[in-house]
Amino acid sequence: MRPALSDYQHLASGKVREIYRIDNEHLLFVASDRISAYDYILDSLIPDKGRILTAMSVFFFDYIDAPNHLAGPPDDPRIPDEVLGRALVVRRLEMVPIECVARGYLTGSGLLDYQRDGTVCGIALPPGLVEASKFDEPLFTPASKAELGEHDENITFDKAIELVGAVRANQLRERTLQIYIQAADHAWAKGVIIADTKFEFGVDADDRVVLADEVFTPDSSRYWPADSYRQGVVQPSYDKQFVRNWLTGPESGWDRHGSAPPPPLPDDIVEATRARYIEAYERISGLSFADWIGPNP
Repeated sequence: MRPALSDYQHLASGKVREIYRIDNEHLLFVASDRISAYDYILDSLIPDKGRILTAMSVFFFDYIDAPNHLAGPPDDPRIPDEVLGRALVVRRLEMVPIECVARGYLTGSGLLDYQRDGTVCGIALPPGLVEASKFDEPLFTPASKAELGEHDENITFDKAIELVGAVRANQLRERTLQIYIQAADHAWAKGVIIADTKFEFGVDADDRVVLADEVFTPDSSRYWPADSYRQGVVQPSYDKQFVRNWLTGPESGWDRHGSAPPPPLPDDIVEATRARYIEAYERISGLSFADWIGPNP
């Protein structure tokens, strides 16, 4: 018989995840259906989103050649029925205090940095790049970890060295780019571009750098269809950029730079977001989301 969620001590809430203590060495990571944008947790839920994020993470944790924090399968008997399919049993780690971002294309905050001074996180780039330009080689562009409700800030590699030391910073850069290249090559073969992504790493008792949290989900990555890619324009996406675009478009009536929180998402935007997340999972994994564990509608 599986435990109840109430049997575990609740430790923390993030924008999307809830974290529970199983024992001294293990945690339960539960992915909710919440969605965040522009440092707000939106009032609207995306049905099945937590299960999609979990399914995608499990696929990539298995696919990529890097140690990760998983401590059991997605149907581990320590996972309560009420969160089956959206929860994972993971090892406790000492988390690294920076986010590790890999960028293969110029977009998002990287484009804003480039337009300001021709660099991204202190890395000088050639002139003439535009929205969605592909880099000759992917970039490692770390970011500071902000408190809930605050915004992560891009930092230079020198600043990363200040925060974690030169040896660790170089380990993180090497591991980040190795993982990104392996996954991006796989996604490209499936007709999907991973434009950029962010990782979180921890350190285990043997001082190994271990991939943690989520990996290559539509929340943590930008996914573009390869067959419609062209530089110079904003790409259609399979990720939560779709939600960001609606929020900053004329239909929402929301002022991103004002003090009011974002409005609820219309039903059609909610359903279209869910469909995009599922399509990303199915295209990249080659699996059917209907076969993933947990309740299916």
